[in-house]
Amino acid sequence: MQTVGNITGYVDLAQILLYVFWIFFAGLIWYLVMENHREGYPLETSSGGRAVGKGFPIPSPKTFLLESGKTVTVPDLARKEPAYNAVATGRTSGSPIEPRGDAMTAAVGPGAYTMREDVPEMTTHGVPLIQPLRIASDYSVAKQDVDPRGLPVMAGDGKQGGTVKDIWIDSAEMMFRYLEVEIDGGRTVLLPITFSLIRRNQVEVHAVYARHFAAVPALRNPDQITKLEEEKISAYYGGGTLYADAKRGEPLL
Repeated sequence: MQTVGNITGYVDLAQILLYVFWIFFAGLIWYLVMENHREGYPLETSSGGRAVGKGFPIPSPKTFLLESGKTVTVPDLARKEPAYNAVATGRTSGSPIEPRGDAMTAAVGPGAYTMREDVPEMTTHGVPLIQPLRIASDYSVAKQDVDPRGLPVMAGDGKQGGTVKDIWIDSAEMMFRYLEVEIDGGRTVLLPITFSLIRRNQVEVHAVYARHFAAVPALRNPDQITKLEEEKISAYYGGGTLYADAKRGEPLL
């Protein structure tokens, strides 16, 4: 007796669809793995040099058109990485590295960052996404919240590092991103809001000490912040969580 859907006595439509699904799923996994390998090259060798990876499983270069009109091709074997200042603690492959010189700016460990574009992130209206309230005057601090402007900034050593002068807002996420801190000499630096604790009478930041505010990476434009500057500033405070004091690098027990 012939069964509806059977192509032969051993293969039916459901079995063929199952095979088609297996082939499709295998192809999907292959595609995702290849696309994922567009990042991460050129490879780094254990000796600190660079190894140019070629062939499997690196996909062929693909060029993307960005919103700004620029193009980017990945994988980019000639791309630049932040210059870090560190040495390996041993000769074996995979030995940990330790920063040399000023660990806060060595670009290693919690102070590492990526080389983003050195241009401000823009909104769809063509204005910088992150701006101080003195420019983004349509925004303000909610009445039920503490306005940190004018409050002292107390660092991890219990000393005052500066005074909050302004707040920088992300108009897309509708949240404050940075506190603008005025330090000795009238110079201002940015403090990521995520590294600060705002109280009614002061702002606390435990990542760095008061003396470290003078070396926070500066802005090229006092009213704008580029994506690369965001990376460097956040990395500086991140590095402070481990390198601001030598005791922070010691075991807890």
